[in-house]
Amino acid sequence: MTNTGLGREYNGVIQMAYVVENIHQAIDQWTRQLKVGPWFLLDHFTGVDPVYRGAPSRADVAIAMGYCGDMQIELIQPNDDHPSVYRELIRARGYGFHHFGVASHDFDADVRAQEAKGFTLAFKAGVPTGGSVGYMDGGPALPGFLEFIEVTPGLKETFGRFQQASVGWRGEQPVRPFA
Repeated sequence: MTNTGLGREYNGVIQMAYVVENIHQAIDQWTRQLKVGPWFLLDHFTGVDPVYRGAPSRADVAIAMGYCGDMQIELIQPNDDHPSVYRELIRARGYGFHHFGVASHDFDADVRAQEAKGFTLAFKAGVPTGGSVGYMDGGPALPGFLEFIEVTPGLKETFGRFQQASVGWRGEQPVRPFA
């Protein structure tokens, strides 16, 4: 079986994400204290055609992804002060947990299903691996957002490569390029 990096892709959370003040310090802390890594760093991400709360978004973030077993850990550092789902949560609660990521095999249907439950699509953007991500705001029902991550061949290849790098990893080269 090919490693897709989507350990629980059909029944649950595949990613836990945290907003951090300094991504390099956070990577170091997760690496030293929790032995998570290696980390794949994307210094700037805005997304393709990003929309935040119904309006075009200009927010830029740094993203690092690493694996702990089948669970992907994502660290997100805002690079600017533009309105975003990241700044919104920092204002409300400070740095820390941001969202649960769930693999989506039918992105539009998953978004509609959550909207029918009273959730709001707070952010949507295209991603470098193809497909889209969408953050659903369920209000106080969840401790953060629920992110749908559209499953594409590019996503499976990228996440699979990231997870495979974590197998047997002993701390060498803790930060690597995202590409």
